[in-house]
Amino acid sequence: MWAGAKEKTLVIIPAYNEEGSVGKVIEEVKQYLPGADALVVNDGSSDHTPEKAGGSGAIVLNLPFNLGIGGAMQAGYQYAFEQGYDIAIQVDADGQHDPKEIGKLLKALEEKKVDMAIGSRFIGGIGYRSSMMRRVGITIFSKVISIIVRQKITDPTSGFRAASRRAIQLFASEYPQDYPEPEVLVLLHQCHLKIGEVPVGMNERSAGASSITKTKSIYYMVKVLLAIFVDYFKKPPLLE
Repeated sequence: MWAGAKEKTLVIIPAYNEEGSVGKVIEEVKQYLPGADALVVNDGSSDHTPEKAGGSGAIVLNLPFNLGIGGAMQAGYQYAFEQGYDIAIQVDADGQHDPKEIGKLLKALEEKKVDMAIGSRFIGGIGYRSSMMRRVGITIFSKVISIIVRQKITDPTSGFRAASRRAIQLFASEYPQDYPEPEVLVLLHQCHLKIGEVPVGMNERSAGASSITKTKSIYYMVKVLLAIFVDYFKKPPLLE
């Protein structure tokens, strides 16, 4: 069991209609990181996600309507910044991210002195890797983003990640809305914040279904690549 970081730590769990899995995710977060607070950002769910989250002991932030993953995560980072958290960890509500691996992310923040630690499925070949079509897309994103940020990034779409206080401050004011996981790596690079990866295992979804189907995969890849290039040429925000 990971005893928890000395720093004030928040686990942000964005959730949209995840009543079947969110309770178990919260319980496992509390088991493996008992010193942290869990915040479920209820992204306009129409099911019992907020009730399940609150009943499992999480703080629940209810958004008035569905903003998507980017808006939900920025709301979580804004809460983390305003409440003085030193570390924010993103864990998806669908059960794919294994809370027992959180310790690896925290260790990377401390030992590698990075501002964002990403849990990668593609280092060491462990755990669930998703469909072949998605892996092709991830490989393309990996090559493009690695060139832009000038370091190897193996899993740019992984949403299992931990952020430092500096990154929390940045994300509270500036956060990509459409395809945040790969886009945010470009943002971090532009702002001279450090990125690191650690190998983690991931699971298949324990409930619900992904919004990205096979027929949408090619469209998604093109849109993400365009968004990445647009981000690259944007003027970066100023950090205090």
